[in-house]
Amino acid sequence: MAVADTGVTEVGTRPLIKVEGLEKRFPVASHWFRRSHSSVHAVDGISFELARGESFGLVGESGCGKTTTGRLLVRLAEPTGGHVLFDDGEGAATDITTLRGEELKSFRRKAQMIFQDPYESLNPRRTIFDTVAEPLKVQDACPPLERLDRVSRMLEMVGLSPPATYLFRYPHELSGGQRQRVAIARALIIEPIFVVADEPTSMLDVSIRTGVMNLMESLAERLGISYLYITHDLAVARYMCSRIAVMYLGKIVEMGDTEAVLQHPKHPYTQALLSAVPIPDPTATRAPVQITGGVATPLDPPPRCRFYSRCPIADDFCRDNPHPPLETKGDGQRVACYNA
Repeated sequence: MAVADTGVTEVGTRPLIKVEGLEKRFPVASHWFRRSHSSVHAVDGISFELARGESFGLVGESGCGKTTTGRLLVRLAEPTGGHVLFDDGEGAATDITTLRGEELKSFRRKAQMIFQDPYESLNPRRTIFDTVAEPLKVQDACPPLERLDRVSRMLEMVGLSPPATYLFRYPHELSGGQRQRVAIARALIIEPIFVVADEPTSMLDVSIRTGVMNLMESLAERLGISYLYITHDLAVARYMCSRIAVMYLGKIVEMGDTEAVLQHPKHPYTQALLSAVPIPDPTATRAPVQITGGVATPLDPPPRCRFYSRCPIADDFCRDNPHPPLETKGDGQRVACYNA
């Protein structure tokens, strides 16, 4: 399978993460009298790079494969195909899809994930201290007598101060914003260099979101963290990410600098996403992008363009050829469209 141009960034000379043809397929359960050979193509041959110190965004509607991609990059899910090269600067890049045992455990000390729902990602029966200290215990990162001091300093760093007020409370005693700060503290306590943030503000009140986003930005600068930021909110992506990739049905359809993609979208699906963003001006008008139908099923999709059935500019060439590769067009954006 040909690997698409991943788009080397200028943030660092060697990318921290290099994704090549990554795939994840979920087999469909068999019937009683007939074995099923179908599968859901959740992530289907995507390629991109993440530079050191960069915040890279994956955007798209629910079900497009964003969260599955994030889980693959921290090995919470096993890929069906492709490679994920991780270069921590201490030697040659490592393909994390092949790691097992102690090697995988060592990688997870450098890569962590912040989950979407702070109400579900914290164990209600464990205190805040136990929750945040767990990675230190699993990774044997410091002696037991030092854990209290490490956890206290991290809670203070994420804005839960004074730490003594929170250490031995339980999640149900905290607000949503405080819980998400605990989740951030848990992810950062072992000082990773790569963090997947899966819609970390989507479950929070609007009044709290900006504070959490500013916190994540400041921690990235202080601790040298690279983020893969997963979101369906284009405003959040614009605020947090220097580059974004737009996903649709398991494929990346457009990728480039955030401002370039949002100001001058070239793929019809990206244009449709932007047309759905409300304008805070009752007198403003904007012509909607003419797309038809609903999202197609990811179950054994045909090899042609994933957006073909809804695309207003699709033609016979799109119908008869494989899904288009990402190609550089216009302002340096990479677009998977024959007619863009």
